[in-house]
Amino acid sequence: MYRYVIVGCLVLVMVLGANLSPGSAEETKKFVPVEFTDAYLADPANFAKGKEIWFEQCTHCHGYKAYPGKAPKLKPRRYKPAFVYKRITKGFKKMPAWDEVYDEEERMAIVAYVMSKKFSP
Repeated sequence: MYRYVIVGCLVLVMVLGANLSPGSAEETKKFVPVEFTDAYLADPANFAKGKEIWFEQCTHCHGYKAYPGKAPKLKPRRYKPAFVYKRITKGFKKMPAWDEVYDEEERMAIVAYVMSKKFSP
């Protein structure tokens, strides 16, 4: 009888211990900021790649047909590249994180497009 109680307690401790352990890899994944140089942001290849991804994915919520309602209108003149990159990577409020869909280079290219004077949602 006592053996079952002890085994039950051990199982309970193991289950609770598993739930109290540090978060999953997803939860503990840290955001690593990247540096944007003027040369990177001005590179036509980065602009073109970012524009392609923008029109493939981002305009669904941030395009001119999405206003008002789906997502706030972007005001890139008020943003820093690092801010835009973090929002793309980690998401914000209803905007999903794109770090598992697009690699770092692709997310950086989106920033190059959004921060460009030629940006047009």
